[in-house]
Amino acid sequence: MKTKAAVLWGLGQKWEVEEIDLDPPGPGEVLVKLTASGLCHSDEHLVTGDLPFPLPVVGGHEGAGTIVELGTGVEDLQVDDSVVLTFLPSCGRCSYCARGMTNLCDLGGAVMMGPQLDGGYRFHARGEDIGQMCLLGTFSEYTVVPVASVVKVDQGTSLDKAALIGCGVTTGYGSAVRSAEVRAGDTVVVLGAGGIGMNAIQGARIAGARYIVAVDPVEYKRQRAVEFGATHVAESADSAWEIVSGLTRGQLADACIVTTGVAEGAETGPALALVGKRGRVVITAIGHPEETTITASLLEMTLYEKTIKGALYGSSNAQHDIPRLLELYNNGQLKLDELITREYRLEEINQGYDDMRAGLNIRGLIRY
Repeated sequence: MKTKAAVLWGLGQKWEVEEIDLDPPGPGEVLVKLTASGLCHSDEHLVTGDLPFPLPVVGGHEGAGTIVELGTGVEDLQVDDSVVLTFLPSCGRCSYCARGMTNLCDLGGAVMMGPQLDGGYRFHARGEDIGQMCLLGTFSEYTVVPVASVVKVDQGTSLDKAALIGCGVTTGYGSAVRSAEVRAGDTVVVLGAGGIGMNAIQGARIAGARYIVAVDPVEYKRQRAVEFGATHVAESADSAWEIVSGLTRGQLADACIVTTGVAEGAETGPALALVGKRGRVVITAIGHPEETTITASLLEMTLYEKTIKGALYGSSNAQHDIPRLLELYNNGQLKLDELITREYRLEEINQGYDDMRAGLNIRGLIRY
C-alpha cells in the first residue's frame, strides 16, 4: 500500500514528508493505522547523529493506533484492537524477560539496525529500502510492526493521549518510580524539565516525594513543572543545591534524575553533589556515543555510598506498565493532556522540532 511518512535521508537534513510504499505484515507482525505520534527528542538524535542509525529511516517511536491487518501466526490480537506501540520489543522468553526486565529484552538489539526482526524492510521509496526507528516508524500514517512491540489497551482509550505513553511518559515515570526507587517522603531533583523530565516529576509526585526540585534553564518549563508536581524550581544545578540543602537541613536529595536533552559527562559531578548519603543518580538522557568520560567524586561515592545508574525506558515493563499508567490517567493522577503543548500535521514535523529546540514545547504531537 501507499502511506505518507516523514523520512530522514541524511544527517543534519530536514524530515521529508512524502508518499512511500509499505509492505503488508509478515508472520508475527501487524499493520497499524496511527492515530498520533509524539515528537520525542530521541528522533532529533537521529538528525544530529547522537544516535547512530542507518539512513534513510522513517522516524517516530512514540505512537498509538488501531490494528487494521494481521500477519500469519498472530493469535492474541484482532483487527480493530486499540494498541500502544512500545519502542523496546519484548519476546517474553529470553533470560531478561523471564526475570521481568523486558526493557532489556534480547530483541532490543535490533531497534537501531534499520530492518525488521527478520532482516527485511517494510518501507520503500526512491528505489531504496527504508528503516524504521525502533522497529516502529510512527512518523507514518500506517506502519507494520512486530507483535513484540505492541501493547493492547482498552477499547475507547484516548489514543492521541496514549501515544505519549509509548516512550516519554513511561520513560520519565519509570525513571523516578522504578530506576530511582522514589519513596514517600523522599526529596528528588530532576535535571531537565522536557518531555521526559516532566514525567519524572509527576512520577515522583505519585510516588509520594516530599520535595521535588525541577531544574531547567528555560523559564517556561520551570513554570510548567509546578503543574506536574514540582515543589521548587531552579535554573541550574548550583542554585538547586542551595534549595535542596536548605529544605533538607543539609542532608541533600535522595535521588537526582538526569533527563536533559543530551547527557553530558561534565554534568554527572553536579548531579552526584545534589544527593546525600545513599543518594541515587539516575541517567536517563542519551549521551554522545563517543563520550566516555564523566566527572564524579569517587571519594564521595565511597564515603557516602552514592550510586550512579543508567535507566533504559525507565526500567519499565511495557505490557504491565502501559495499561497501569492509563489507569492512573483515567482516575486523574497522571497528567497526559497537559503534556501536549501543540499539535501538528505530519507536514509540519520540521516546525515541531524547531519549536522543541527553541524550548517552546513540553511535547509536540502529530495527529493523523
